Amino acid sequence: MTDAPTAITPSSDLPRTLGELRASGHEYKTVKQELRDNLLARLRDGGPRFPGIVGYDDTVLPEVERALLAGHDMVLLGERGQGKTRLIRGLIGLLDEWTPVITGSELHEHPYHPLTPATRRMVAETGDLLPISWLHRSERYGEKLATPDTSVGDLIGDVDPIKVAEGRALGDPDTIHFGLVPRTNRGIFAVNELPDLAERIQVSLLNVLEERDIQVRGYQLRLPLDLLLVASANPEDYTNRGRIITPLKDRFGAEIRTHYPVDLALETELIRQEADLVAAVPDHLVDVLARYTRAVRESPSVDARSGISARFAIAAAETVAASALRRSGLRQEREAVARICDTVSVTSTLRGKVEFESGEEGRETEVLAHLLRVATAETFRDRLAGLDLSGFTDLVAEGAIVETGDLVSAEELLGQIGTVPGLAKVLDRLGLGDAPSPGQAASGIEFVLEGLHLTRRMAKELTDDGRTLYGS
Repeated sequence: MTDAPTAITPSSDLPRTLGELRASGHEYKTVKQELRDNLLARLRDGGPRFPGIVGYDDTVLPEVERALLAGHDMVLLGERGQGKTRLIRGLIGLLDEWTPVITGSELHEHPYHPLTPATRRMVAETGDLLPISWLHRSERYGEKLATPDTSVGDLIGDVDPIKVAEGRALGDPDTIHFGLVPRTNRGIFAVNELPDLAERIQVSLLNVLEERDIQVRGYQLRLPLDLLLVASANPEDYTNRGRIITPLKDRFGAEIRTHYPVDLALETELIRQEADLVAAVPDHLVDVLARYTRAVRESPSVDARSGISARFAIAAAETVAASALRRSGLRQEREAVARICDTVSVTSTLRGKVEFESGEEGRETEVLAHLLRVATAETFRDRLAGLDLSGFTDLVAEGAIVETGDLVSAEELLGQIGTVPGLAKVLDRLGLGDAPSPGQAASGIEFVLEGLHLTRRMAKELTDDGRTLYGS
C-alpha cells in the first residue's frame, strides 16, 4: 500500500489579503507574460526548460520557445507517440510557482483583475481585506481529450437551470455553470486530438482564442480570460481531412511539427528514460529494440501515415525484461538479465500496435520477425565489427551443439560453452565489463551466437518445444 501524495501548501509568509499583496509589491502578469519572463530567465542562466523531452533540442523546442516568447497559442502536429502531450504538460513548469487568486473564485481570478460581477462586488465591499489564496502551478493546467460527444457546455459552460429558478436573470453570469476552459483561467488549457472535435463545437473556441471572451446560449459574457491555449493534432487529420475549421486554424499563432527521434542514440535514450524495466536489459539489446522500432517505422509494409509510436519501443523493452524475469522465476536464477531469445515474443505481443498496408494481410508476424532479425544483425555488425569470433565458430565446428532459449538458464548456457577464446573482448565491446555476472555473460554469448547465425557463419535450428540449437 503506497502513501497518499503530499499536498503542496504555500508558505505562511505569503500575503493573505489584498492589502498585504499590494504592500508586498506584487505585480500582475498575464499567463503569457509569466511564461515569457520565466523562459527568458532559464535561457539566460542555462537552466532546464523542458525536462524529460528527448530529441527535440534542435528542432521542435526552439519553435516552441519562439511561440511562447511571442505570446502565441499553438498547435502541435505529429503522429502518435511523439511526445506531444508530454511537451504540453511540461509547459506548466515555466509558470510562476505560486500565483494569488481571490479566495473561493471558481475562475481563479487574480485579486487585481476580478472578472465576474460577483467578485467585483466582493472587491468593492471588502477593499484591502479581500481574502486571497495561492494557487500552485500544478493546479493551473486543464486538459480535454476531444471526442465527438464533447459539448459546448463541457468546454465553455451552460446555463444552470437551478440558478435561473432562484430568480436570477438569464443573462447574468452568476447563472452560468462554467466549463473547463474558463475554469482554467490564469493557466494553460490543452485540447488533445483537436480534429476529433465536432466542427460546431470548434466554433465555441473562436472567441476564446481571439477576443478572449466566451458566449453561452447566445449571451456574450465579457470575461477577459487569461490563458494559453494549446492543441495537438495528427497531421493527416489536420491537413487532408480538413476537420479543423479554417477560422480556428487562423487564430492559432504557431503551428509546430513534432517528429520521432532522428537518430539511434536518441531512440535508445528515450527507451532508457521511459521504460519501466523489471529486469536488466543490456545496452546491446536496447540497441536492437531501437533499430527494430526504426525499421518497423520505415518499412514499406507498414502504414506510414499511422506512425509507429515511441510507446512501441518502450513496450518492447518492458516485454523483453518481463521475459527475462519469467525465466529467472522458473529456473530459480539469482538475477534476471535479458537475452536475445527474449526479443522473439515482441513480434507477437506488439503486433496490435502496428497498422499494416492492406496487401500484407496474413503476413504481419512474418514481417515483424524479419525486421527483428535485420535489426539484430545490424547491431551485431555495429557492436562487434573487427573482432575475432573464431572461438565461437570453432566451438561448433566439431559437431558440438549449444542449446539455448527463453527457458534455458544462464548457468545451463555457460556450462555448455566453457572457455571460449576472445570472450573477454566480446563482453568488453558489449559494455558488460571485466567481471560480468553469469546472466550478463550468457546475454553476451547468446547475442554472438545469434549474430553469427544471421551473418551465415553458424547454423541454427528451432525445435518444436521452443528450444534453439546453434551449430546443429
